[in-house]
Amino acid sequence: MKVAVFSAKKYDRDGFSQWADRSLQFSYHEIRLNKDSVKLAAGCHAVCVFVNDELDAEVLQQLSELGIEMIALRCAGFNNVDLDAAKVLGIRVSRVPAYSPEAVAEHAIGMMLCLNRKLHKAYNRVRDDNFALDGLLGFNLFGKTVGLIGTGRIGLATARILRGFGCQLLCHDIAQNPLIAELGGRYVPLAELYAQSDIISLHCPLTPDTKHIINHYSIGSMKDGVMLINTSRGALIDSKAVIAGLKNRKIGYLGLDVYEQEADLFFENLSEQVIDDEVFKRLLTFPNVLITGHQAFFTKEALQEICQVTSDNLLAFASSTATGNELVN
Repeated sequence: MKVAVFSAKKYDRDGFSQWADRSLQFSYHEIRLNKDSVKLAAGCHAVCVFVNDELDAEVLQQLSELGIEMIALRCAGFNNVDLDAAKVLGIRVSRVPAYSPEAVAEHAIGMMLCLNRKLHKAYNRVRDDNFALDGLLGFNLFGKTVGLIGTGRIGLATARILRGFGCQLLCHDIAQNPLIAELGGRYVPLAELYAQSDIISLHCPLTPDTKHIINHYSIGSMKDGVMLINTSRGALIDSKAVIAGLKNRKIGYLGLDVYEQEADLFFENLSEQVIDDEVFKRLLTFPNVLITGHQAFFTKEALQEICQVTSDNLLAFASSTATGNELVN
């Protein structure tokens, strides 16, 4: 089966190389999948896509006309796919539901520690032979209240780590996880989570209900100086509202591994180019903001799991079997 891999990087090629055989023949394209690049899938039976590839109704229609019967997401989120259109067109869609929740959880905790203890600033100071401690004052995580919005696999992994730090856990999710109670956490309404949390970390999927869940109103309900962490999906946060929260000191720390308009920025080296995104550039001006380029998932273990499960999903389609990872079957 021929598979066109979009948004492909060297680590994708390396990862899939061990799975490529007579059953799976991969062709790699660094470009994102959209209505302009969809023609690159011609001659293939399936496409393999990532978080910023565009699979709206128009692109899916074109894929169908090219004979594409399978979309293999190499990620857990699927907000970039029009599942209803895929179902009408008879295109199967699968994903990788859990490719190392610990990888993302550990990155979220790392951002909390880095922002709190200002490790990024301390590193640069010492390199300049500046050993002064002024401006590096942090706080103990022990005893602090952390609000987790979303308690699936990643949220639960984050809760386990935070419990080890001695944090109090407040959680919110439409589906309550019984393991949270075993960690001493409790589920509360969002209003209570906003009002009582010293740190808020987002681990929920992007849906119409969660888009801009962090907005002017919710930020206004938070503690002064709150720390906000997002390693999930960029559009969970209204970026302009967050900028206002930073300016009025309501948000004391902001850690982002994702960004609402990241598709034209992340996963590329733009160091020699002018970035036109004024909102993103404004975020970078704040001394209490830490941004990483969607790397929370990026561990050896996670990449191996992604490639293995994605390949298994493709092979299952080729043999007309199911894996349980199908969103549209």
